[in-house]
Amino acid sequence: MEFLELAFQIFSIVLLTMLKFAAGPIGSYSVAFPMWLSIILTVVGMMTAVLLFTYLGDFIRDRIFSNYFRSTKSFSKRNRMIVKVWKKYGVYGVAFLTPVVFTPIPGTLVLVSFKTPNKVIFSSMLVSAIFWSFVFTYIVYEVGTKVLPF
Repeated sequence: MEFLELAFQIFSIVLLTMLKFAAGPIGSYSVAFPMWLSIILTVVGMMTAVLLFTYLGDFIRDRIFSNYFRSTKSFSKRNRMIVKVWKKYGVYGVAFLTPVVFTPIPGTLVLVSFKTPNKVIFSSMLVSAIFWSFVFTYIVYEVGTKVLPF
C-alpha cells in the first residue's frame, strides 16, 4: 500500500506541475519530499507538458481548443503581450518566462504557434525548467516553514 501511495503522490505532483509550474515545489513540500526530489518532479512535469504539446500542439490548438474557444479578438491584451515578448526576447524569452507568466502548456503552444523547431523548444524549455525549479523549490522550502500551514 505504501508504494501505491508514493506513486500516486509523485504522479499527482507531476500532473499538477504540467498545469501550473509552482504546484510542483508546493506539492512536494506538502508531502515532505526532499528538495532534490521536488526539483526533479518539477522539471519532469514541465518537460512532460512541453513534450506532449510540442508534438500535439497544432492538433490540440486547431481541433480541440477551436471547439471550446470561438473566435476571440486578434488584438487582445494577452495576445499583444505574447507578441511583444516574442519580438523583444524571442524563443528564449518565452521559454524563460513560461514557468512564471505563461505556465507550461500555454508557453509551449506559443512556441509551437511561432513555428519554433522542436529541438530549440526542448532545449530552451529544459534550461528554463531547471533554473526555475531550483528557484521555486528553494523559496518554498526556505519560506515554507514560516508561511505554509502544512
